[in-house]
Amino acid sequence: MQTIVIIVVLGLIILFKAIRVVREYERGVVFRLGRLLRAKGPGIFLLIPFIDNMVKVELRTVTMDVPPQDIITRDNVPVKVNAVVYFRVVNPEDAVVKIENYVQATSQIAQTTLRNILGKSELDELLSERDKISMELQRVIDKQTDPWGIKVSVVEVKDVELPSTMQRAMARQAEAERERRAKIIHAEGELQASEKLAEAAKILSQNPASIQLRYLQTLNDIAAEKNSTIVFPLPIDLIKGFLEKVTK
Repeated sequence: MQTIVIIVVLGLIILFKAIRVVREYERGVVFRLGRLLRAKGPGIFLLIPFIDNMVKVELRTVTMDVPPQDIITRDNVPVKVNAVVYFRVVNPEDAVVKIENYVQATSQIAQTTLRNILGKSELDELLSERDKISMELQRVIDKQTDPWGIKVSVVEVKDVELPSTMQRAMARQAEAERERRAKIIHAEGELQASEKLAEAAKILSQNPASIQLRYLQTLNDIAAEKNSTIVFPLPIDLIKGFLEKVTK
């Protein structure tokens, strides 16, 4: 009886070691006596106990933060930049056989590539052309990790930290730019106003009666303000006819 129990227990242990279940987003890379067979899954399958060995590999996209890197740009500005890398395993066999730790290796490649690419860019390019730089980073990192069965889909530059002195200089530059634009807009407004006034003066000069009516309207507008006294000269043209009648 005891022998039967032992046999049953050993059978259950062997069966437990033989059955493997791999989820939809996983693959099982199987080795037989140290030799690579193939990647299996998803689903359930059997291994030969004590002969076959399996390594699980996830196929889901991995989001990896690249630690902040101290970089000196091409125009000699020290900055600190970090990024995020999205990648996934497309060939489980290569990811297991050709690299010891594909996550750590991808992280190291991302850090060195970030320093190299951004070190060749100027500060203005780094601040204004992030999409272009991100695409270049993705292309280079993906090319380097491709032999490992890794596909880098997206690389995004997250934060660019500038020295405090550079931040103050950029703030002064932005303020000067805003003042320059305000002065240009004001000058353009003055130019347009002077052009309109010149056109109005030209039209009024063609009809003296219009000038007199405009003069009377101005007097009416001034009279509406009761908090001040204004002495306004009376044009001779308005009373010329009256004076001629008086002198006759």
